[in-house]
Amino acid sequence: MTTQPDHEIVVIGAGPGGIAAGALLKRAGIEEFTILERAGEVGGSWRDNSYPGISVDVPALIYQYSFARKADWPTAFPTGAEVQAYHQDVARRYGLYRHLRFHTEIVREVWDETHRRWALHTADNQVITARFVISAVGAFLRPRVDGIAGLDDFAGTVQRPAAWDHAHDMAGKRVAVVGTGASSVQITPAIAPEVGHLDVYQRTPVWCINKPNYPVPQWFQTALRVPGVAAALRGMMLLGLEPIARLATIMPLAVAIPLMAAFDAFTKRIYRKYVRRIIDDPEKAAALTPDYGPMAKRLTLSTGYLAAFNRDNVCLVTDDIERFTEQGIRTSDGTEHQYDVIVLATGYEMYTDPESYAEGAVIGRDGFDLGTFFRANGLQSYEGVALPGLPNRWMLVGPYSMADIGWHGLVETTASHAIRAIAEARRRRASVIEVSEEAHTAHHAEIRKRGQVLRHYIGTQNKGTHTYYLNSHGDTPYFRPAGALETRWRGRHFPFTDYHFDAEYQLPDRRVDAPVSHDQYLRRVE
Repeated sequence: MTTQPDHEIVVIGAGPGGIAAGALLKRAGIEEFTILERAGEVGGSWRDNSYPGISVDVPALIYQYSFARKADWPTAFPTGAEVQAYHQDVARRYGLYRHLRFHTEIVREVWDETHRRWALHTADNQVITARFVISAVGAFLRPRVDGIAGLDDFAGTVQRPAAWDHAHDMAGKRVAVVGTGASSVQITPAIAPEVGHLDVYQRTPVWCINKPNYPVPQWFQTALRVPGVAAALRGMMLLGLEPIARLATIMPLAVAIPLMAAFDAFTKRIYRKYVRRIIDDPEKAAALTPDYGPMAKRLTLSTGYLAAFNRDNVCLVTDDIERFTEQGIRTSDGTEHQYDVIVLATGYEMYTDPESYAEGAVIGRDGFDLGTFFRANGLQSYEGVALPGLPNRWMLVGPYSMADIGWHGLVETTASHAIRAIAEARRRRASVIEVSEEAHTAHHAEIRKRGQVLRHYIGTQNKGTHTYYLNSHGDTPYFRPAGALETRWRGRHFPFTDYHFDAEYQLPDRRVDAPVSHDQYLRRVE
């Protein structure tokens, strides 16, 4: 039995993934879709994060959609505001705003087997039904505080990277930045010149190298406007990385272990000298130098993070935080540090953590619970997008999906997979499409086999470093052990025999929403 749902296709989230899905649906000739967004604007993390110093740490040439290239970035690494404006421009260019439904937060997804559709429950107790669902929820789910007690006791101002209050003047204030990750290395040098005193609380030193953020010359911008030039440059970058990615998936551990050890020893020696050249104080330089390899945790780029510690008003604190207090922070040595402002640069709950998937939030066929499954079996997926037990549903940022240099390349690949599957289901008039257990099991076994070198490196050679590359199960689902070119090809050419198709239905009576063949789809999106 089938009945017409509220929407043929629902995309959950209007960040980079949701924009990619909407634009590629349009390019595939599919207009019958709605994008649900919890906030009031597109952009995702780039909408939410506007903290001082925010910018991209991937070159703009790579950090963009292949179907919406921008040649006139003013600098090699755009600011957060420039990236957000780019996302808004792409959404306007592809007419996505008329498909958007803002201030609609989905808190539960339940498969309705009787009617062959998804029931999407909103935070305000509404239910929206959809035949197909593309979850475009991003990688950074919720800000993490790491369970430090007493935050509510603090009488001063708390600033969070994802909810920065720009109206609060920090000039001359005593400020603490808690954390040394990607947001901290940007915030610290940005606010150091204006605050009275700044303490940076470090649990683990971070690899941080200078960001070569030079202006993009006019002649280069002109060259990038020539059809094919930007695509060729990006392609050469990916092609250059492909052999490295491939080698890492086939190298025996007996060969990889000594090579990784030698690589770590060499790079740590070079980096130690690099830090020492920048930092005046030898003790401070030693404290800022990691004792783990450069690939065990996210490498950061900054235009002044290390140099900020040469300032008289900036101090590095390596003592553990015992708790927040009314006046500031008490460290494990019993010292109470007084602050006017505390910046919580403590990172996010990530899609790579099994604990991030709440039990009861996504319920599929025969009571399949995504949160329960991940907790019991570890994170896994078919091609980073689908799972048996969740028919008519794909996720754009799923386990083992990252094989690209930037997020835009990733979500283009996964969105292409989802839309290709939806287009084929519509061509067959199938109301249900679900990846087979056999295809999923075979793919996950391949992923596990290919990823043994990466798991060994991150799991055993990082000296206990806290990193979202390694989750609570000892897995490394952030990375897909494959090259970007291979992953893109598979996203556009996976065999339809890996899916089950079932039950005919009548397509919506919209000419613009007519089904397309596989060949027609590829011509439109490539």
